[in-house]
Amino acid sequence: MSSSYKTEGPVTLTEEQILALHQKLRDMRHDVNGQLTNIIACAELIRLRPESTEERLKTLLEQPHKISQLLDGFSRDFEKHLQLQRA
Repeated sequence: MSSSYKTEGPVTLTEEQILALHQKLRDMRHDVNGQLTNIIACAELIRLRPESTEERLKTLLEQPHKISQLLDGFSRDFEKHLQLQRA
C-alpha cells in the first residue's frame, strides 16, 4: 500500500480523543456488521421466497453504499484526529 498521506510530525492524542476514536471504530464495526447481516438476510429471503425478490433486491443493493458511507465517515475522523493530509 503506497502512502499518499503525510503528517506535520508527531501527533499527541489525549486519552479522551483516543477513547472517542475507539468508540467511533466500535460503532462503525457494529453498523457494518448490521449491514452485512441485512445482505445475508435478504439473500436468504430471496432464495426461500422468490416472489419477494424485487423488494429484497432493493434492500440488498442499498447495503454496499451504506457500508461505504460508514467507512468514509470513520476514515475522515481518523485522518482528522491523526492530522493526516493527502500528500
